[in-house]
Amino acid sequence: MTRSTSLMPDRTKWWWRWRWTTWSPVILVLLLTIAAAPWLISPKVPSRVVIATGRPDGAYFAFATRYQEILARDGIELVIRETAGSIENRALLESDDSGVTLAFIQGGTIADAADANLVSLASLYHEPIWVFYRGEEPVTRLTELSGERIAVGPEGSGTRAVAETLLWQNGVEDESEQSAKLLNLTGREAADALRAGRIDAAFFVVSPESPLILELLEDESVRLMNFSRAAAYERRFSFLDRVVLHQGMVDFERDLPARDVSLIAPTANLVARSDIHPALIPLMLSAAEKVHEGGGLLEEPGEFPSALHVDAPLHADAARYLKSGPSILFKYLPFSVAATLDRMKLMLLPFCTLLFPLIKAAPPVYRWRIRYRIYRWYHVLREIDQKLKNADPAADFSDDIERLKTLESELTEVSVPLSYMEEFYNLHLHIAFVRGRLEERRKQRLERQSRRSA
Repeated sequence: MTRSTSLMPDRTKWWWRWRWTTWSPVILVLLLTIAAAPWLISPKVPSRVVIATGRPDGAYFAFATRYQEILARDGIELVIRETAGSIENRALLESDDSGVTLAFIQGGTIADAADANLVSLASLYHEPIWVFYRGEEPVTRLTELSGERIAVGPEGSGTRAVAETLLWQNGVEDESEQSAKLLNLTGREAADALRAGRIDAAFFVVSPESPLILELLEDESVRLMNFSRAAAYERRFSFLDRVVLHQGMVDFERDLPARDVSLIAPTANLVARSDIHPALIPLMLSAAEKVHEGGGLLEEPGEFPSALHVDAPLHADAARYLKSGPSILFKYLPFSVAATLDRMKLMLLPFCTLLFPLIKAAPPVYRWRIRYRIYRWYHVLREIDQKLKNADPAADFSDDIERLKTLESELTEVSVPLSYMEEFYNLHLHIAFVRGRLEERRKQRLERQSRRSA
């Protein structure tokens, strides 16, 4: 009998067939899981994110451009939205139609952020409150500005919000005739008006590196207010810190400022909508570390980004990042790969719950299939053995002998686990036994035929 008409498949075909039938349920579950993944896992990480900043000449805008460059390396487009400042930024975050996901917001301007579904990712750096004024007499308290013309920043700016709060607490902004006249001027407009004598004082909330600050410190017609009660402000307002601008810190050559000056400073916060995609958080904080971790004139290296001095509740993922750093996925894998795996982590528990029983069932199925294969070979033996018992003494068993020879030949190419070798060798012995009986019957038949011929 030729190989093409063999009773059993060859070794390779048999090997792959039993493996496929054993593991096909597991493979099927894997394929279905992969196919269903887009609908089961969290939304895809957006490739375009909008951040609200401030005016183009401000620090928020400048920092956003640096973030933009860093995020572009990971395929994320950071779109910068120019605004009047923190108050407008908050309004954009709260609006479902603005498209804004992130914003720089000055500390102290979003006290009720929890009710507005806003979350903080980190505080980034100190933003000192600078009060410059005209006159020869030193001013150390805001109460001394009663009745003056004061620039407090444009509508929608964080400068205006904090200035109005402080002036109100000091009784400078009230309904009396002695109350100050508050003017809505931008930083540049206020600086020019102050130097020209059109106003008496001006509030600025900017970095010490701002060109406006250097210009005003150089101008002998204006002076910088020293907050004599800075420690009291720090205790009274949780969003304020006392900072000291030391003599010569801005410019050593010109000795600016000429003396130590106590200032009060909120912190710039990176704030997001509460529905921000979780994968964006480690990406944004990684960018913030690259930009702010080195410190500045008023910040120690490594002080920021920080979980302290935030107005809105700190996002849980941001808290973990700031405490322990990026997860292993985001630390060692490209962002796109890490984000995809991070999205799939929510599927792991139900997936393992489904897959574990299948994997656990695979070995018993495997054992059953091995035994089933051996039992099928025994079925051939039983068929021939029954035929032998019921056959006429003159019956010809040549075809059955060839079947058993073919079966023996194929068994030499079959591999079974060691634990089943006893059954496998028993099969060999039984095949040899049945074939021996068949050959004995054939020998007897041939002898009878020979005697008759003689």
